[in-house]
Amino acid sequence: MSNTAILLMNLGSPDSPTSKDLKPYLTEFLMDKRVIDMPGLLRSIVVKGLIVPFRASKSAEKYKSIWTKEGSPLVVHTKKLLQLIQERFDEPVYYSMRYGSPDTASVLERIHKENPQLEHLILFPLYPHYAMSSYETAVVQVQEQYTVAGYRSSLEIVPPFFADLHYIKALATSIRPYMESRPDHFLFSYHGIPERHVKKTDPTKSHCLMTNDCCSTSSTAHAFCYRHQIIRTTEGVAAELGLKKGQFSFSFQSRLGTDAWLKPYTVTQLANFPKQGIKKLVIICPAFVSDCLETLEEIEVEGRELFLESGGEEFAMVPALNENEEWLKTAELLIRRRMHGVESA
Repeated sequence: MSNTAILLMNLGSPDSPTSKDLKPYLTEFLMDKRVIDMPGLLRSIVVKGLIVPFRASKSAEKYKSIWTKEGSPLVVHTKKLLQLIQERFDEPVYYSMRYGSPDTASVLERIHKENPQLEHLILFPLYPHYAMSSYETAVVQVQEQYTVAGYRSSLEIVPPFFADLHYIKALATSIRPYMESRPDHFLFSYHGIPERHVKKTDPTKSHCLMTNDCCSTSSTAHAFCYRHQIIRTTEGVAAELGLKKGQFSFSFQSRLGTDAWLKPYTVTQLANFPKQGIKKLVIICPAFVSDCLETLEEIEVEGRELFLESGGEEFAMVPALNENEEWLKTAELLIRRRMHGVESA
């Protein structure tokens, strides 16, 4: 028993790469009002009546292409991360998923049952950047479960770490070996979000996406601005690696629907790069700390194919941080800071 426990929280995965298991997973994911922010009835019609019935089988095929003997790569890496972090702490470490299993409610119940003297729970959302459809929805879910269950332990939350120097160093360390092949360009591909999400999370309602230089103009909105934060990550890693302007850029992947999402789109960049003389490309996906469908299938398979078919010659994807030693050091530091009431360095 301990008076403090640690909870790692990741996105989630279907239980198996089958249409049967994809349907409930996709339904839970897309019915989240912070993912598809439509009125409830309309969201239900669109998700349950249009998206899930047609997307489940296609998504199942994609998951099958990356599934391992151990299971879903995201779940496998999260479990390994838990084991390695547990070795660094005397306090018990748990993990839950925002969608799928193990679900947050049952894990929180287990934590408090196994630790009846619990006073503090350190929640570590495994998202480097703030977005309402990732970091925010994970935090809110735990907060709501606390309210429903009436837990008395304090909830201490690790904040987004997009500009943390140790996180930047961990990313740079993982990328550095790929510099030896002298690529023409480094593309930082981040999970995309609709432009309206950026505007919704702007507490000033008058800054984000209002001007061309909004991300470089100081504002309290930056604490919640996904676009500003991914730029900080990109520029921080580029500086650590000594990359110059023109040697790197950023883009956004995983677009869903026809609404305006943050640009430029990764698929557009991959198709256009060879025409611009970029034939040797290295791509990094810093929004994902664990390899998953979006890295292993969308980028490593589909992205590679698009780039090479468009005239590219060499394509390399840097794996997510996964169990990278520098990332483990960073995760430990971020958790210990929160244990001592320090939000950032």
